Amino acid sequence: MSFQFPVSSFQFRKSKIHWAWIVLAVCFVNLFINYSARLGYGVILPEMIRTLEFGRTAAGSIFNAYLFTYIAITPFTGYFTDRFGGRRVITICAFILGLGLLLMGTVDSLWTACLFYAVVGIGASGMWTPLITVVQRWFSHKRRGMVLGILSTGFGLGFAAMGGAFPWVVEHYNWRYAWSFLGSAALIMVFINGLLLRSDPESSGYQPWGQKKEAQNPIHTKDPIRSSGALPKIFRNRTFWLIGLSYFAIAYALYGITTFMVDYARYQLHVPLEKASFLATIHGLCQVAGMLIVLPLSDYWGRKKTILFSNAMITVALIGILLTGNSWNSLSILIGCLAIFYGATFPIYGACAGDYFPKEVMGTVLGAWTPFYGLGAIATHWITGALRDSTGVYDHSFLINAAMGAMGLAFMAFVKNSKES
Repeated sequence: MSFQFPVSSFQFRKSKIHWAWIVLAVCFVNLFINYSARLGYGVILPEMIRTLEFGRTAAGSIFNAYLFTYIAITPFTGYFTDRFGGRRVITICAFILGLGLLLMGTVDSLWTACLFYAVVGIGASGMWTPLITVVQRWFSHKRRGMVLGILSTGFGLGFAAMGGAFPWVVEHYNWRYAWSFLGSAALIMVFINGLLLRSDPESSGYQPWGQKKEAQNPIHTKDPIRSSGALPKIFRNRTFWLIGLSYFAIAYALYGITTFMVDYARYQLHVPLEKASFLATIHGLCQVAGMLIVLPLSDYWGRKKTILFSNAMITVALIGILLTGNSWNSLSILIGCLAIFYGATFPIYGACAGDYFPKEVMGTVLGAWTPFYGLGAIATHWITGALRDSTGVYDHSFLINAAMGAMGLAFMAFVKNSKES
């Protein structure tokens, strides 16, 4: 299932548009669909638990089923991207993603919801690490923050679209149709990925966009990780662990509010579903703004300095939600502020793989960092759901989120500056 298409028919070298931009556009659409489904779970959640009569702990378990398969498979998709190329990995994963999403529209019990969302998680494992690995290879390292900012607007726009479209879907159909629409879109991308994606510029007769023809990438030219046995050397690298622990903490902090914010507004603040869902639109649009501003600036500020500033602002926003989040106006403003830096968080951590490690093992490093992110998200879903079920409020969970945001800042402070930062 390699989906090979004749390269010569596209006449890459004769195209007036550098193929890097075609790759970026295709990856953008993949990301948009994937994160519409992934972040959209928090928008669909209130209607799902109402009609299926699930508690919040069960709702957290469904998302954790997704995360378990996602973090278990992503290290392999990262390695396979380095080994066999991103096009094959992304195309196959798009098919699995589409199948899982269609199945989500049929769930009628907790176990089927967990099983089918786990299938979605397998497909989603090819919709982040391979995507940003392929995109970074097609562009000069000096343009990394800029292009990841453009790419990553896909998940902000996906979240915003779900926040705006889902109330309409519920009014005219029901929540099951939202999964069916997303699944159909993912299956269409199977063919587009096979047709247009290319794993690297060299095999298609290109230089990375923005890189001078005579220039050779100077990054890590003497780095011993280039030699055989890369993974053990990565695991012995202090920077790998510090960034990974920071990634764990900030993922816990962010998902603890993002997944449950619509439910918080709907059932703790008692606002209508359409108004509560609008938080997702605010979040998604502000993510886009953050990615288009913060990520390009990281090319000039340096990745570490940008992450420190971003994590500090996330922590301040989380403290604000804890103290004043019972006001709708305050909650809306703080969610927007949080989202500006939320949107930049994951691609900026992804860019660290290219800054601190050689490009030959970029996918492997990103895949190896995914369990840190995934375990943070899994922990926050279970703890947040359990605390909400036992106390009836989200206040205790929000306090833990703020503390974890501060931990994400602290771990990153011990990372040395990279040569590319």
